[in-house]
Amino acid sequence: MSVEIKTTTVETLRNTFSHTRRRFGDKPATRYQEASFDIEAATNFHYRPLWQPDKLLNDPTRTAVVMPDWGVVSDPRQYYYGAYVQARAKMQENAEHDYAFCEKRDMLASLDERSREQIGALLLPLRHAELGANMNNSNIAADGLGTSLTQMHMFHAMDRLGIAQYLSRIGLMLDDGDVLLLAKAKQQWLVDPAWQGLRRYVEDTLVVRDWFELTLAQNLVSDGLVYPLLFHKFDEQLSANGAGQVGMLTEFMRLWFAESQRWVDALCKTVINQSAENKALVEGWVDRWSQRAEAALRPLAAMGPGAAALDSVCGEFAVRLKKIGLTGVSA
Repeated sequence: MSVEIKTTTVETLRNTFSHTRRRFGDKPATRYQEASFDIEAATNFHYRPLWQPDKLLNDPTRTAVVMPDWGVVSDPRQYYYGAYVQARAKMQENAEHDYAFCEKRDMLASLDERSREQIGALLLPLRHAELGANMNNSNIAADGLGTSLTQMHMFHAMDRLGIAQYLSRIGLMLDDGDVLLLAKAKQQWLVDPAWQGLRRYVEDTLVVRDWFELTLAQNLVSDGLVYPLLFHKFDEQLSANGAGQVGMLTEFMRLWFAESQRWVDALCKTVINQSAENKALVEGWVDRWSQRAEAALRPLAAMGPGAAALDSVCGEFAVRLKKIGLTGVSA
């Protein structure tokens, strides 16, 4: 008796979902492509927003920027929800280890009074600016068009909430678990003349209705100047003065900023390369907000790393803008 085994090959009728096949062709799609492109409602709306009856739910006219297809925007990090959560969990695990290390050894207790005052005056009030950034990115996620774009801003909004919490923990560690320093930082944010420029900047961005202008003002300009100044230059100053242990508590912010620049720059490049009109519009916005941000940061630079440090940051930011393609911007 013999047994004959035959194999049969079954040809698949199609290799992916309809929405990814229309954009990328009939080939296996990545998880990022499946979760990020052409999944938002675009037709057959049953009603207009009651709070904005002149717009559709996903309306391209919420920004003056004109893009035939917002689906060309993609995240160079390839973050969809699963990948984003895994990446942040790893970063948080490392950050928690650093915070636990500092708390266990009470490393902030050895800080001199001058360093403690500078940290309280320059880092702790910044948590209120981070909450403003959380609100701004949430608004962009609500008004933007295309999941590949809106999810980047929603992830960014949650990151800002986490950074605000880390800054709060630094205040608690400096104050042995008390909230007096955090309460003082709130008053500095509200009444200290040095913070009023940045506070006004944040509050003015909260009412910007064009969501693309808002992402430029917040994620490109403000972050592009604030983070290098207060988390790089100020950290260098603290290290030079014997307070280098604070850098362990702000490493998350530096790593996060280096990562976030990638998608912000990619978004700007995609938009300005679409048309000369888009480029001119973006350059005008960036130029206006850059001047405001630099003026707002002058008093804060004087309190810490100095005017020369801010000049260096502005120079580096100008180089970054040129790499993006914004040649008509003076930073």
